[in-house]
This record gives sequence, structure tokens and C-alpha cells, in this order.
Amino acid sequence: MKKQSGAKKAVLNELPRIGDRVTFIYVEHAKVNRQDSAITVADSRGFIRIPAAMVGVLLLGPGTDITHRAVELIGDMGTSIVWVGERGVRHYAHGRALAHSSKLLVKQAKLVSNTRLRLDVARKMYQMRFPNEDVSSLTMQQLRGREGARIRKIYRTQSKLHNVKWDKREYDPDDFESGSPVNQALSAAHVSLYGLVYSVIVALGMSAGLGYIHTGHDLSFVYDVADLYKADITIPIAFEVAATSQPDDDIGRKTRLRVRDAFVDGKIIKTIVKDLQHLMDVKVDEEITIDTINLWDDKEELVKHGVSYKEVT
Repeated sequence: MKKQSGAKKAVLNELPRIGDRVTFIYVEHAKVNRQDSAITVADSRGFIRIPAAMVGVLLLGPGTDITHRAVELIGDMGTSIVWVGERGVRHYAHGRALAHSSKLLVKQAKLVSNTRLRLDVARKMYQMRFPNEDVSSLTMQQLRGREGARIRKIYRTQSKLHNVKWDKREYDPDDFESGSPVNQALSAAHVSLYGLVYSVIVALGMSAGLGYIHTGHDLSFVYDVADLYKADITIPIAFEVAATSQPDDDIGRKTRLRVRDAFVDGKIIKTIVKDLQHLMDVKVDEEITIDTINLWDDKEELVKHGVSYKEVT
């Protein structure tokens, strides 16, 4: 029998939970390969090894080459891969992540498919922005208006605090450089947050596309969840970066590093997991990493798969 080379494939329940992982790593213009249980990144500046099981999401930017063996390891370790555009401003594709259970996905689909239940989740999301107020009787139109006023106030406050001129949120996804420094920083910061939120959503087996406030896009739920944290994390970082940047600075890179520093303690991942449990009213347990499959039945709850059943007359 041929001896298997390299590290032994990890068992799902042996892998670090999503809440214990590093948030994200961004790579561009580099070669990504594998060495035992680590992914390696080599570019003109040198070579590093990264423990794949400890990374939440790997963001692959332009000029990145990745080997089949590296993708195999990343898939085994439940690490998300997201292919992004220059400076991370576009989401092109993604790979399979940690969870093999559809428990949370089924609950998410149930809540989004019923108008009353969907409204309840949307109100929960808005209630998290207004903790000292009761929004349970407000319509979606009223909630959107309140949220718009809140965000405009945050922009004005940050503008005054950092002495950064602010007109409005304006950016062109096809031309990053055309935006003002603060708008460039906001775009880079938000995309980093989107990557992290995406990695947590899919790690728990949920759908990035089934949103409650945003709809019609394959990342609708990512935008829903990310909006919960922008006021506290990415907006202040963007204004700080804009205030301290020089004309020749790479604002995209500088912003990503600042966001990385804000994420490095891992608290944001635990917060996202806790908030998703609250929104779905489901306790996340170890079952999400168990590789099981059953057959659906209209009379019984579950039926075993892999069984040759006799014809019923």
C-alpha cells in the first residue's frame, strides 16, 4: 500500500473553532503553496509559513498563484478562500469553509421565507444599533430612515474629530483611485470587514445570500451583518487613516493593516458568532462540524442515506 506523504488529514472536530482563529490574511503578487500542515507564501520580499488551521479567511488578490496542494490543505482545515480584486475592492469567488451541517442554514431559510419572521430578524438588527430604544413597532421604511440619520451623524462626528473633509460616501468599484482619501479608506476597510463576516457566516454553514435587510445579491447577508459593526470599527479607522496619510501613501494597504490590528485579538469573531446566534435564535454547538447526511421524508423526520430501500406499494 502506498504510504501517504505530508501531514495527516485533520478530523473536523479536531480543528480550531471559528472563534479561535486569526481573522484574515491578504495576499497579492505572490506564490501560495503547501508545506506539511502550513501554507507558504513567497514573493519578492521573502518566504513565510502560515498554519492553515488558524486562519479564518485567506483573501487572494491580483497576481496570486496558488497550488492544488495548498487549496487541498485549506479545504481540509475549513479555512475560507475569497478571491478579491485589486486592493480587495471586489469579491470574485470563494471556496468551501468549515461547517458541514445545514442546521443553521435551514433556520436562516425558514426565517427569511416568512414575511413576519423576516421582519422580526430585521428589527433585531436595527435594535442592535439603537440599544436604548424600542424599535419593535417601526416599519422597515421608518427603520431605514433612522439608520440613515444615524450613519450621517457618525460621518459628521468622525469628520470633526479627525479634521477630515466629508461630503458624502462616493466611490467607483472600477476606479479605486478616483475616490477621496477617506472614501478609499472606507472602501478598503469595509471590504476587509466583509471578508471576515463572510468567513464566519459560511463557517457556521449559513448562506451569504439570504439577507433580511439587503436582498437580491449573493452577499446580501454579509452586508446585513457587516453593517452592525461599521460604526464602531471600520468608519473610525477610515477617518483616522485619511487624517494621517500622506499624498504618496498606499491608502488601501495602510487601511487593511489598521483593520487587521483591530481584529487581531479575535474578539470580533466571537461577537459575530454570538450575534448570529441571537439573530437566528439558535445556539451554535459542535454539531456544525459533524459530517452527516440524511434523506428527507414527508412522514418521518429523517431517514438514513446510503441504504437501498425496497419499493413501497
